Amino acid sequence: MLMSARADRLQADHHPEAIRSRLGEDYVHSYLGDAVLGAMDGCVTTFAVVAGAVGAGFPKFVAIIMGMANLVADGFSMAVGNYQGTKSQRELVDKARAMEERHIDEIPDGEREEIRQIFGLKGFKGEVLEQIVDVITSDRSLWVETMLREELGLQVEGARPLTAAVSTFVAFLAVGFLPLVPFLIRPLTLQVTFAVSSVITAIAFFGVGVLKGRETERPQFKSGMETLLTGGAAAILSYAIAFLLQNVFGTY
Repeated sequence: MLMSARADRLQADHHPEAIRSRLGEDYVHSYLGDAVLGAMDGCVTTFAVVAGAVGAGFPKFVAIIMGMANLVADGFSMAVGNYQGTKSQRELVDKARAMEERHIDEIPDGEREEIRQIFGLKGFKGEVLEQIVDVITSDRSLWVETMLREELGLQVEGARPLTAAVSTFVAFLAVGFLPLVPFLIRPLTLQVTFAVSSVITAIAFFGVGVLKGRETERPQFKSGMETLLTGGAAAILSYAIAFLLQNVFGTY
């Protein structure tokens, strides 16, 4: 029954009208990847700081201060890095577009030959190949876009730098704050607080992994477990190092 429904959906999605409608839509970049990356890093780094503080024997308020400072500073740093990286990619595309525009003005025959060879390598030849070259080079915008994609391998429709940065920062703060929540509940002892924080963080790790699996179209449970194990390993390492150093040097 499930396979039949999936086959029907695929058939409907590939109806000529459905294809025409889908191809006619403007490309919309998904920022889920930026959010998932921010959420993963926020959860891992914040809980690692908390685990380190507990492993070192610091009181709860120290864990809160260290965790909050790390949350804001690292979140902002990651957002800025994502902004700069995304902006650099867009600038690279703009530079390449300007170069192709100049080449078309200065050496149009050479650029036509590049189109001819690009599509010749795809198996087109003879009159069909010449028709493809004529159609593409008759539209300057299409000509440039084709060169960017086919010759230079660039993704023309990129992300907006500010949106990518905000998506990363918000997800970093939202998920990264979860390990700190139990530390704000005063009646709980440090041991109970850390245990509750560990459970919340494990759930967050798994949930982020599931989202990552959905984004990358991988098995969601497997992706969730991988993220849980990776984040857990980072937290255990941080706790172990802090515990070891505390026992060697003591707490000042």
